[in-house]
Parts: sequence; structure tokens; C-alpha cells
Amino acid sequence: MKAIFDLIRFRNLVLIVLSQALVQACLLAPGIQWGKVFETGFVLLTTATVCIAAAGYIINDYYDVKIDAINKPERLLVGTRIRRRQAMFAHLLLSVTGVALGLMLSVPVGLINLGAVLLLWGYSARLKKMLLIGNVAISLLSASMLLVVAVYADTLNRITLGYAFFALLISLIREIIKDMEDIKGDASFECRTLPIVAGLRNTKRVLYPLIAAFQAFLLVVMFHPATAWPFELYMLGLVLIPSVWLVIRLVRADRKRDFSFLSNLNKFIMLMGILSMLLIG
Repeated sequence: MKAIFDLIRFRNLVLIVLSQALVQACLLAPGIQWGKVFETGFVLLTTATVCIAAAGYIINDYYDVKIDAINKPERLLVGTRIRRRQAMFAHLLLSVTGVALGLMLSVPVGLINLGAVLLLWGYSARLKKMLLIGNVAISLLSASMLLVVAVYADTLNRITLGYAFFALLISLIREIIKDMEDIKGDASFECRTLPIVAGLRNTKRVLYPLIAAFQAFLLVVMFHPATAWPFELYMLGLVLIPSVWLVIRLVRADRKRDFSFLSNLNKFIMLMGILSMLLIG
């Protein structure tokens, strides 16, 4: 059972459920309406998203067996504890389920889910090995995870778009950092990620303006007339200041464990940013 939970990245799936629940309860109507989280349509929507995300993690591990044997040998599951054929069957079953549930809800949601399945397959098979394209693909999927809730509710507002943009930026930063962490294994299999093509030093030079843009976006949001002081203090202490610490640690990072720390710090910033929705209502 632990192998299955590790394969589908159970903790990441919990974060997806939490993110969509907060969008549903906090962003689509005034106040915080937890009752909307238990509506049948939303439960089906979240189930579909979780199925597609889990399928994406499985197919990524399916294609990355040789690379993960170098980068993360202790976490190698497909081909060792889980058969490749079983992994592929689980991927197909979860993908079909996610798309079918989406189509049951609405055609736009179904098309978004289908696009996510195809993009995840393409990312795992080829896009992740291409310069920046794979990074952008995952970032767009992170943003779509929030936007699909608003699309289903037919309530796409500026606040939801703002959080989607937040997810896109922080995901892009994290994906590039993960490529720096995995440079050894990726280089062994002719991947053309940014750290391999440009080197670690030049990759940092790409990250600095991206992080600066992220921080500028935070400041714009924090100083917007519509935001209240509890939200501003929260964002300052738990999102903006950690992002400054991210830059400080990035300057000195040069080993795998340094980039692992930065990746985890990025996750913390993402989680804190998502939880800030509780202060919007």
C-alpha cells in the first residue's frame, strides 16, 4: 500500500484537493461557504482532477525508470515494487476516469481534463527533456487545476485568475529548481533541460528575474486597496519573506541537497499562498 501511495504522490494529491476546496469555498462567492465543498458536482470535479494527477505521476515514473535509478534510486518504484504493465494499466484507467467524469460535468471541463491528460503524457514522454517547454507545461497545469473549478462554476473572477497566476509562477520556479537537483541523471540520458544546456550559474540568472517577478506580483496584491491588513501581514511573513530566503539560499546553492532544500521551500511557499485564500472571504 505504501508503494502505491508513493507512486501517486498521495501528499501532493491532498494538496490538490485542498487547493480546489479553498477555491470553491473562498473565491467564487462572498464569504467562506464550506457547504459548497460538499456539493456533488464539486466532489466529482475534484475526483476527476485527482485521477488525472495520479495518472500523470504514474506515467512520469513509467518513462523515468532509468533516470530515477540515478537521481532517486531510493524512490524507484516502477519496475521494482510495481510492474511496468500494472503501472501503465493504472495510468490508462485513471486517465479515462478523469476525462469521463469531466465530460459528465460539462464539455469545457471534459476538454480541460482531456488536455491535461495529453499534456501529462507528452511531458513524461518527451517535453520534460526539452528546454523550458516541460517546465512551462507543468506550470500551466498547476494554474489550470485552480481555473477548472471556476470554469465549472461559470464564475471566473479576478481573484481566481490571480491565484492561478501565483500557481503558475511558483510552479515554474520549482520546476527549474528540480531540474537543477536532477541534473546528473538527466544529463546521462540526453535531456536538454535548462541546467544542462546553460549550466547552473546561468540557470540561476534565469531564476532571479522569475523570482523577482513573483515577488513584484505579491507586492501588487498585498498593496491592492481591496486587501485587508491580516491578509497583508500573512503574505508578508509566510510568502514574501520565505521567497527572499529562497533567493539567498539559491545564491549559495551548488549541491543536490541544496537544491532539494530549495524545492521543499518552494512547496512551503506554494502551500502558504494557497492557504491565504482563507483570508479573502
